[in-house]
Amino acid sequence: MLRAVFTNSFGILFSRILGFVRDLLTASILGANIYSDIFFVAFKLPNLFRRIFAEGAFVQSFLPSFTASKHKSLFSAAVFLRFILFLLFFSLIVTLFSPFFTKLIAVGFDEKSVSLASPYVALNFYYLDLIFAVTFFASLLQYKNHFATTAFSTALLNISLIAALLISKGERPEIIVWHMSFGVIIGGILQLIAHIIAAKKLEVLKILILGFKYLRKKSYLVKDEVKRFYRSFFPAILGNSTAQISAFLDTWLASFLAAGNISYLYYANRVFQLPLALFAIATSTAIFPKVARFLKKGDEEEAIFLLKKSFVFLLFLLSAFVAGGIVLSNEVVTLLFQRGAFGEKDAEITAFVLSMYLIGLLPYGLSKIFSLWLYSLHRQKEAAKIASYSLIVNIILSLILIYPLKAAGLALASSIAGFVLLFYTLREFGFDKLKGFLDLKILIYLSLFLVIEIFALLFVKELFKI
Repeated sequence: MLRAVFTNSFGILFSRILGFVRDLLTASILGANIYSDIFFVAFKLPNLFRRIFAEGAFVQSFLPSFTASKHKSLFSAAVFLRFILFLLFFSLIVTLFSPFFTKLIAVGFDEKSVSLASPYVALNFYYLDLIFAVTFFASLLQYKNHFATTAFSTALLNISLIAALLISKGERPEIIVWHMSFGVIIGGILQLIAHIIAAKKLEVLKILILGFKYLRKKSYLVKDEVKRFYRSFFPAILGNSTAQISAFLDTWLASFLAAGNISYLYYANRVFQLPLALFAIATSTAIFPKVARFLKKGDEEEAIFLLKKSFVFLLFLLSAFVAGGIVLSNEVVTLLFQRGAFGEKDAEITAFVLSMYLIGLLPYGLSKIFSLWLYSLHRQKEAAKIASYSLIVNIILSLILIYPLKAAGLALASSIAGFVLLFYTLREFGFDKLKGFLDLKILIYLSLFLVIEIFALLFVKELFKI
C-alpha cells in the first residue's frame, strides 16, 4: 500500500509544483481581473467534469464493475464507446450554444463578459473528451496496480499551460487567454498519448482492442453488466463529487461579486487542493482496488484493517496541514502569488479565503477513504443521498455567508458542508466499525503533535518579523 501511496503522492506533488508555477505565472502575467476570471470560468466546466471522472464517479463505479465482469474486453469497449460518443456530441452542443453555457457557469456576468468568455468556454470544453479517454485508460492501469503514469501525467497539462503563458507574455489579455485555452487542449492530448503508451506496455490496450473487435456480435453478453454499471455511475456523480460541485457553486455565486473574487477563490482552492490530492486522493486511489477485491471475496476484516491504517495516516497529515496552513496562510499566498499584477490586497483576501477552505480539509479528506466502502459494495445510491444533504447545507450557508464574508463566506460554507458529508458517510459505514479506529493513545499523540506544530510555526513567524 505504502509504495502505491508514495508513487501517487510523488507524482501528484510533481504535478502540483508545476501547477503552482503555472498559477504563479498566471497571477503575475494575467493578474486578478475580468480576463483571469474569464479563463477560470472557461476552464471550470471541463475541470469540474475532469475531477468527477478522474477522482470520483467514473473510476469508483467502473473499477468494481470491471473487476467483477466475466467479459472484461467486451464490457470495457461497450462503456468506452458509449461515453466517448456522448461526450463528443455534448461538446458539439456546447460549441453551438456557448453563450448559454457561459451564462450557466457565470450567471453574474453581464452581456459583454458573456460575449468575451463564450469562445473560450467552447474551446476549453473539448478537454473533457480527452480527459475521459485518459481516465478510462487510467482505470485499466489501476486494475494492473499501475499508478505512476496517471499520477505524473497532470504535469503535462501544467507544462503546456506554462509554455502558453511564457509564449504570450506581454501580449494583450485576450491573446493570453487564447494561448492558455489552446494550451489546455494540447496538454490533454499529451496526457492521452502517455496513457496509451503505458496501456500498450502493460497489455491493457489489447483488452480494449479485442472488445471493439467482437462488440457488435457479442454485446449481448455484457448487456446486464453495462446496465449495472450505469445504475451505480449516475448516483456516484453526485455521491463522490461534493467538493467539486461545491467549488463550481462557489464560482457561480462569486460571479455576482466584484471582479477578482472568482480568481481569489480559484487561487485559494488550488492551495487547498494540494494536501487533499497529495494525501487523501492519492491514498484512496492506491487502496481502492484492494478494498474492492477484499469485499468482493467477502474478506471484510482485511478491508477494514486497510481503511484503519489509511485513516490514521490521513488524520495526522491532514490535521498538520490544516493547522500549518491557517497559521501561515498569509505567508503561503504571498510567497506563491504576490508579484506582478497580483498585489498585496489580492494576497490578503486570498489568504482569508484559504483559511476558510482549510477548515474543511480534514472532513473532505477522511470522507474520501470511507466512501470507498460504499462504492466497493455498489452502494452509490446511499453515497448520492449523503452528498445531497451536504450540498443542501452548502447552498443554504453560501447564500447566508456570501454577503457578510463575500468569497471567504463561500469557502466557509463549503467547509461546513464537508463536516456534514463526513458525518453521514461514517454513519453509513457504521459507527460500530469505527471503535477500533481511534484510541486514547492516538488522540494524545495527535494533540501533542498539533500543539508543538502551532507553537513552532508561531515562533518562526515572530522570529522572521524581527
